[in-house]
Amino acid sequence: MQRLKRILSHNGYVKIKLTKTNTNHFEMKAKINGVKGRFILDTGASSSCVGFDMIEHFKLDATESKVKAAGAGASEMETQQATRNTIKIGDWIFKNFNLVLFDLTHVNTALENHGAKTVEGIIGADILELGEAIIDYKKKRLYLKKLVFKY
Repeated sequence: MQRLKRILSHNGYVKIKLTKTNTNHFEMKAKINGVKGRFILDTGASSSCVGFDMIEHFKLDATESKVKAAGAGASEMETQQATRNTIKIGDWIFKNFNLVLFDLTHVNTALENHGAKTVEGIIGADILELGEAIIDYKKKRLYLKKLVFKY
């Protein structure tokens, strides 16, 4: 496995530590607009999101959205969006990042019911795709490729 780590590092990937929760989800730390938070890694979530109650916490500029959210245990949920944010996960950074905002109460209630800590949001497939993600389940690591923008 050292070989995988070395190959990925050589190819511009950064390593992010994952923690397994009591619910068998992977949890990770990230910063949005410079503010720390705890997030569930969800490969099945199309978009990364945070709860409505985190708008001020993460310094988000929320606007209305006509899109309805659906997920495990809930559907047709009202959403808002926040554009032009910066997200930092370990040493991986993306600026001008868009977030979906919706009520995460059902998610956090389920986590608490299983003895897990609540989260501020979910890191979804948008980030995983953008970062060409590789998940090492055995070592509990996420690898994201650093973004290189050419002007």
